[in-house]
Amino acid sequence: MENVIAVLGGIFTKTKKHKALVLRALLPVMGFALLGQRAEQNVLKPVIADRDLVIRISEVTENAVFYPVDIEGTRIEVLAVRAPDGTIRTAFNTCKICYNSGRGFYKQQGTVLVCQNCGTRFRMSQVGLRAGGCNPVPIFPENKTVTDATITISKEFLKKEKIIFARWRRS
Repeated sequence: MENVIAVLGGIFTKTKKHKALVLRALLPVMGFALLGQRAEQNVLKPVIADRDLVIRISEVTENAVFYPVDIEGTRIEVLAVRAPDGTIRTAFNTCKICYNSGRGFYKQQGTVLVCQNCGTRFRMSQVGLRAGGCNPVPIFPENKTVTDATITISKEFLKKEKIIFARWRRS
């Protein structure tokens, strides 16, 4: 960050006094820009193909992590997030209402997930708890295997649910 500011300051000024003034002016702007980036931070993992999805518990934080999986040519996505109570929530990154629009997927904005089709907002504490409505489709305990280190979602379960991603187009 200091290097960026130094370069910008060097471009626009020639004296130390002017550089200090430019630096003071740029710091708040750069800070707000960085805060804005962090507020919409989504972690997208590499696509895996035609196998079980294994999520390492150590990589799940309060920022949603998105796991794309290609199941027989259909791209689906699972999200995992640590809720405020410390539990790890998993769900498909789509919903039963908006999935058919192709834009029924979620992006994190600050501490909530926002449906990119209808704009409905969900707190992390709501993820994975109930099915139906414009709600990330939950992956309930009976559909995953949880150990101290991992959460495994079987290829067979992913294959069964891939229909909700038939028209999905994440952008």
